[in-house]
Amino acid sequence: MMTIVDILKEACKQVHEKTKGLAGTTGGSRQMGRGAGGDISRRIDLIAEEIAIGVVRKRGIEATIIGEECGKIEGKEGYVIIDAIDGTTNAISGIPFYCCSVAYATDFYLSAVVDAAIIDLTRGDLYYASKNKGAFLNGERIFVKQESTSDSTIGINVSGVKSELVERLAPIIAQTTHIRQFGANALEMCFVARGFLDAYIDLRCKIRPTDVAAGYLIAKEAGAQIYSDNGSTLESNLDVKTRFSYAAMANEKIREQLVTLFVR
Repeated sequence: MMTIVDILKEACKQVHEKTKGLAGTTGGSRQMGRGAGGDISRRIDLIAEEIAIGVVRKRGIEATIIGEECGKIEGKEGYVIIDAIDGTTNAISGIPFYCCSVAYATDFYLSAVVDAAIIDLTRGDLYYASKNKGAFLNGERIFVKQESTSDSTIGINVSGVKSELVERLAPIIAQTTHIRQFGANALEMCFVARGFLDAYIDLRCKIRPTDVAAGYLIAKEAGAQIYSDNGSTLESNLDVKTRFSYAAMANEKIREQLVTLFVR
């Protein structure tokens, strides 16, 4: 009998298999109105979400669906949170950094996410986790960096930020050796989980629960600390209209380096 995380992994694999060749094409990029999350839906988004929902339902999960495109589809106990194409701008541009993100929660909160899977749709790397059972990449256990150094690598999303936020981030940018922005929050959280990034920061107050539900659990199970923009442990409801900021950090040392972010 398949476990929930196995079903989420299958959904990711099916999206990977059945959307090959759509990224960067006119057909895949076609605008199809606006999704429930407020962004323009592209054809590749709708196809991928339909595939993921189809797998979840076929395998007998009758939970409420919360999707970036479809919004909320009422069901029975539990919640399946789907961002079938995270990094759509990259996908339609043919930039090879986007993913499918699927999570399962027992209650209507991020902290209630107990199973998660994310697949890198360009490389096929499959990340997954179940609560209190660790995080994995292609079957191998992964961990955050155990100790950050002064030669740190930090991801910061600065797209469309206001000038006051630039000022807030300026000291961090100035003192960090390597700054990166790739364009898909869920996958960037996986990069923290596997030790590629010391931290990932998005303080724009634009992130939806669908963007990070799966990445949240995978990063936590790999040892990351995840905070809201006021320095408290990140928590949120799962409503597709909710917006928040967050910072995922590999260890306490990097948090000490970034503590000024939480001083308002």
